[in-house]
Amino acid sequence: MSFLKQAQLRAVNFFTLFRTAVAGTEKEFTTGSINRAIFLLAIPMVLEMAMESLFAVVDIFFVSHLGVNAITTVGLTESVLTLVYTCSMGLGMAATAIVARRTGEKNAAEAAHAAMQALYIAVTLSVVIGIVGVFFARDILLLMGASKEVVEYGYVYTKILLAGNVVIILLFLINGIFRGAGDAALAMRSLWIANGLNILLCPLLIRGWGPIPAMGLKGAALATFIGRGTGVCYQISHLIRGNDLIKITKQHLSPAWKTIVSLLKLAAGSTAQMLIASASWIFLVRIISYFGKDAVAGYTIAIRVVIFTILPAWGMANAAAALVGQNLGAGQPERAEQSVWRAAFLNVIFLGAVGLAFLIAAPAVIQLFTFEDEVVRYGVQCLRLMSLGYVFFAYGMVITQSFNGAGDTRTPTLINLVALWMFQMPLAYSLAIWLNWGPQGVFWAIAIAESMMAVAGVLLFRRGTWKQVKI
Repeated sequence: MSFLKQAQLRAVNFFTLFRTAVAGTEKEFTTGSINRAIFLLAIPMVLEMAMESLFAVVDIFFVSHLGVNAITTVGLTESVLTLVYTCSMGLGMAATAIVARRTGEKNAAEAAHAAMQALYIAVTLSVVIGIVGVFFARDILLLMGASKEVVEYGYVYTKILLAGNVVIILLFLINGIFRGAGDAALAMRSLWIANGLNILLCPLLIRGWGPIPAMGLKGAALATFIGRGTGVCYQISHLIRGNDLIKITKQHLSPAWKTIVSLLKLAAGSTAQMLIASASWIFLVRIISYFGKDAVAGYTIAIRVVIFTILPAWGMANAAAALVGQNLGAGQPERAEQSVWRAAFLNVIFLGAVGLAFLIAAPAVIQLFTFEDEVVRYGVQCLRLMSLGYVFFAYGMVITQSFNGAGDTRTPTLINLVALWMFQMPLAYSLAIWLNWGPQGVFWAIAIAESMMAVAGVLLFRRGTWKQVKI
């Protein structure tokens, strides 16, 4: 066979597999090719995260035309909602771990029962947050440092999003349930629906059209709520319709307190991991701000570039988590471990290539956003130094999610605590301020700490204690 025909055959096979991944027609991942399983799970997960990122981009694009007060309201509200996102993702990770374990055991009834218990927790949490949002929206904005003018202008936006937080929590949680069951394509489609509707409604409700009045910032909140709410309705229809891997019926409605406690323990660990990381990033920004707005701007641009380029890597990591949970449930711990090393290797290839590209083309990448000389200089420094740790990042994110997928949220939480709070933050302060390295000291601290986390994760993962975790 000629080289050209071989290339054509590979291309056909790739696109056939890609269509299968997006359609979600294949859901058995405890047998067969591990590479195929990783690909089929990772592709929809990557697209799902891309859709979630698009939400924030679309909102700020349309809101920015309403003026400074609107932008400030959105920024402050998003800062508060970060806590909601963190709790939602923590609960979603817990649901993924338990549902994946039950799915691997071929126990669909218990998987559905566990999913229902997670929904009880989500609804209870959302009611508490909703009550706070309805009665204290103004106070929350004031607490975040908003002026009285901003509060009076934008408190309705904050009230709508906090009062309607149930659609945020359920969207994250139910997608976690679907991922655990191996139906990543369904999770992806729910985000497509939510985002598509949000993109259509944002300009319509903000600016008005025909009989629809212009609602300004309130319209932006309603567009987001309706978009996410529609995505949740789509998810729930699949949960109760019974055409998918997870089917919730009357027999699954009874509370199971043991399962609820297990979910809360797992969710607490997952949430703690993200809170630890979020707090460390806030501290790092505070150090960088010491060196002026150009340093902060360069860092912000570089980090945004990094976040978008590692989306495929997080897809790979989430795929590994689902495979670990399902294979442990199927009594195949060695296949679970093999899946992790294979996913990590593929991740290294991808992020290694991205890191090399950034080392070479960092100035051109940063100049896509700004031509301010000082901002470009800081952005290039950050992007290049972060790139030095990309190979370690590739392993670290897969290992971390694999621990979570196994139900061992304690180990990555401790790794985060030690590496980020006890090492990275003191190192960043020492290099940047005491040794007078400036922002470059912070960038070095990030690369070194993230690399150390990856090494620690690999060493602890090789011990294999995660294989004995019972959930």
